[in-house]
Amino acid sequence: MYLEISKLKKSYGEGGSFTEVLKGVDLSVEKGVMCVIQGTSGSGKSTLLNCIGGLEDTNSGSISVDGMEICGLSPDKLSDYRRANLGFIFQFYNLVPNLTVRENIQVCEYLADAPLDLNELLEVLGLTEHQNKFPSQLSGGQQQRCAIARALIKNPKLLLCDEPTGALDSSTSRDILALLEEVNRKYGTTMLIVTHNNSIKNMVDRVVYIKDGLVRKNYRNEKKVPAAELEDL
Repeated sequence: MYLEISKLKKSYGEGGSFTEVLKGVDLSVEKGVMCVIQGTSGSGKSTLLNCIGGLEDTNSGSISVDGMEICGLSPDKLSDYRRANLGFIFQFYNLVPNLTVRENIQVCEYLADAPLDLNELLEVLGLTEHQNKFPSQLSGGQQQRCAIARALIKNPKLLLCDEPTGALDSSTSRDILALLEEVNRKYGTTMLIVTHNNSIKNMVDRVVYIKDGLVRKNYRNEKKVPAAELEDL
């Protein structure tokens, strides 16, 4: 199993402000699959993603990614883990405003030991003609494509997506999801997608539902629908 999480707990605050967000999460995800993580606001889904990404400490439990235990790693080792294994895509694109599309992607390209071909990636994501534009000159969908390219240039084994279509209209959302689908097919990238959108679960291999800090459902989707055919996005 590529991702193994066992008895994971995460809390914030203390005393009267103590809040336990993750209450003993158990989860396994196979290599190369697209997995959606769903749940209401406050259920712990984004916190779980951040813990897997090494962006937040955990209180107890285990997270193993490709055989590597990441809980308890030093900041330097966590940085090495993220650089070697992960790509991040967020709802708000976090692009550097004074860098062009190409330069935004190159920032992450320089961190990789074996990056993907930049020109090929620009072509796959439909950004070739926009590569010399600045973020302010792009539509929301184009900015998200740039953010995806920046995450993918490192050729990550694991792509973590936190509400990747949350700021986009339905047509653009469908295009972005189709791109993620193509990336998964082309590069075999394992993907975890946190989303409020109930339709996205229909296009992925595995669906995980979190409620009150625990995994309540975890099942394989036997009737996948292509992203281009998703409704109610």
